[in-house]
Amino acid sequence: KSVKAKGRALQNLVRDKLREAFITDWTKFPKLDEDDIKSQTMGMTGEDIVLSPKARKIIPFSFECKNVERLQFWSAVEQAETNIKKETFPAVVVKKNRKNPYVAIPIDTFIKLIKGERL
Repeated sequence: KSVKAKGRALQNLVRDKLREAFITDWTKFPKLDEDDIKSQTMGMTGEDIVLSPKARKIIPFSFECKNVERLQFWSAVEQAETNIKKETFPAVVVKKNRKNPYVAIPIDTFIKLIKGERL
């Protein structure tokens, strides 16, 4: 139970951060709604953060969330790559107790982001 609760807590944190960035603080068009960014039900297969087609155009990532003390990194990357949707990039969000979450993305995607290029 506690493992699933930790996983759910991280998924909800990612969902809430995305909603804050792309709904609350978002000033561009199109405007998203809360239903455009959802947390996947625990135990369901696929992406951990469910994005509507409208949200996916703005947030082109497929999120895999892992809230564990010992991360099987390559297994998490493989899971994220397996779950990606068309025209998205894998993103592994990792967290452990008393530590801030981090995101791992492919280096080419990272380079495009820091260069300000469109993904």
